[in-house]
Amino acid sequence: MSNEIVKKDENLFVANADALDLQDELAGLSIKFDKIKVPSGGSLAFEVPGENPDEPEFQKEFKAVILYQHPMLSYYKEKYTGGNEAPDCSSLDGINGVEKETGCVQSCKDCPFAKFGSGENGGKACKTRRRLFILRENEMFPSIFSVPTSSLNDYSSYVFSLIKKGRKLNQVVTKFSLKKATSGTGITYSKVVLACDRDLSDAEKENIAKMTEQVKSVAHTITEQVESEE
Repeated sequence: MSNEIVKKDENLFVANADALDLQDELAGLSIKFDKIKVPSGGSLAFEVPGENPDEPEFQKEFKAVILYQHPMLSYYKEKYTGGNEAPDCSSLDGINGVEKETGCVQSCKDCPFAKFGSGENGGKACKTRRRLFILRENEMFPSIFSVPTSSLNDYSSYVFSLIKKGRKLNQVVTKFSLKKATSGTGITYSKVVLACDRDLSDAEKENIAKMTEQVKSVAHTITEQVESEE
C-alpha cells in the first residue's frame, strides 16, 4: 500500500465526528439510531439501512469505529417474532432488570431466566447481547449494532486483544464480517467476526473522543427491543 493511499484514508473519521453535536442538534427530539442487523440461518451478509427505509442493503463486511458499548438483556414471556414490542423485562447495564408491566427493578444475577436451561435448546430465556454504538466510514451519524449471544465470546476475545496492546475500541477502525457456524444442537447461524483494520490518526482520535462522550450521554435512554436471536 502506497504512502499516498494511507494519507488519503487516515482521516476518514475527522470531519464526520467534528460535524456532529448530539446534545445541541437533537435537544428535545426523540433520538433514533439506524440498526445494522445480523442475519439468521447462517447468511453471510449484514442487513444495512439504505436510503429507502423499506429497501435495506446487504453487505458482507463493513468498517466502523466502536464509539461506546454496553450489555443489554432482554426477556420475552412469549417468543419474540419481531416488531416494536418492548421486552417484558430488560436491562441496559446487565446488573438490574426493569419489568415493563410494573416498573419494578430486580437483580439480574439471581433471576431464574438468566440461567442456562431456562430457554430454548438449553439456553437462557433472557437474551444477553452487547450493544455497540458505531460510526461507519463516510457516515455522519452513529448506528447501533447488537452482538448476539452466540458471538459474545469472540467479541470478548477481540476486545482483550486490543487491551493487551494498549488500544481502546474507539481508537481503532474495526472490520465486521460474518462466518457460518453450527450450534451443539445442529442449528446453523451467522457468527460475527471482528478484526482491527488500522489505528486512528491523532486527528481522528481527538474528534472520535468528543463523539464518544456525546453518545455516552444518550446511550442508556435508547430502550428499543433487542432483535430476535438467530
